[in-house]
Amino acid sequence: MSNESSLYDRTLVQIQTTLEDWGEPAFRAKQIWEWLYVRLVDSYEAMTNLPRSLRDRLAATHPIGRLTPQIDLLSSDGWTRKILFRLPDRSQIETVLMEYDTRNTVCISTQAGCGMGCTFCATGQGGFQRNLTAGEIVEQVLFFERELRTAERENARTSEGATRRANLKPELQSTEHRLTNVVLMGMGEPFANYSALMAALDRLSDPSGYNFGARRMTVSTVGLVPMIERFTQERSQVNLAVSLHAATNELRASMLPLNQRYPLEVLIPACRAYTEITRRRLSFEWALIAGVNDTPEQARALARLIKGMRCHVNLIPLNPTTGYGGAASTRERIAAFRSILDEHRIPNTLRIRRGIDIHAGCGQLRQTAAVRSLP
Repeated sequence: MSNESSLYDRTLVQIQTTLEDWGEPAFRAKQIWEWLYVRLVDSYEAMTNLPRSLRDRLAATHPIGRLTPQIDLLSSDGWTRKILFRLPDRSQIETVLMEYDTRNTVCISTQAGCGMGCTFCATGQGGFQRNLTAGEIVEQVLFFERELRTAERENARTSEGATRRANLKPELQSTEHRLTNVVLMGMGEPFANYSALMAALDRLSDPSGYNFGARRMTVSTVGLVPMIERFTQERSQVNLAVSLHAATNELRASMLPLNQRYPLEVLIPACRAYTEITRRRLSFEWALIAGVNDTPEQARALARLIKGMRCHVNLIPLNPTTGYGGAASTRERIAAFRSILDEHRIPNTLRIRRGIDIHAGCGQLRQTAAVRSLP
């Protein structure tokens, strides 16, 4: 096994092959797999049913993980935690944990940086560094799952924690210290790193390992039409979201440069085909920017564009970035926008902005760190 990647980058078969080359019995691979993805350990020392000689050899040749927390911030309300991770090549990625009453959602990155150049996105403003490996994508999820379970054990040791848990509603007790949703909406364009993305999704949903439900994961794309078409043919149970943000080509191209390559007359048919072939609902993401895309004209254009499609619109007030002068829409403009969608029977939800005080928006913490010139 190469020291260029982590153990998370290896499939079960690849681990087994390497161990067989070392003269180890095949069942050792399954033991390692269980330690990694069921028990979620992050050190070889914890793999107590492996011989010491094997643990030492693995530790010397193949690290378990590659992510090192560089900045770890908790929002003032205690519900959002964001970590800036450093990779061995000094690339940086961001991962965010958002806790709600009945769910815990982790938002993960698929690239270090992004090459899509969306004008209002801090990640796009910072440019593209490289694709993440499947293991680096998976490791973000397991890191926060491990953190939640550690918190659960610590709470269980205290009378205060036990009392709090006992007083929770039953539906909250089962999710308080477990991830319930994974969204690939962090740094990067997931479909521009398609092979690693799909390998990571397979790894996370593997029944013999972490066994996370595919329907509890969502991939977000800015609109890479060939990859949307490819993903459609996968017939995956993983959810699909498309960052739309504008309902006319002129406006969308000014915000999302990719629209020049895949304009709405190409993107929307691909989205309709996805819903018709998979019979699954698609989500459209819309960052509400005051005076830009929160107008009645844009609302009506959006309703016409997606009328009759099995879809849902997620409305998100803009998270501010230093590289973009736009501001979040006011409550009044949001209400007017939503009323038009409601009038046209377009399902929509207004998402609450989380972690503004800790730069929780995609790419913002890395942008801030760069300004500080952290070592």
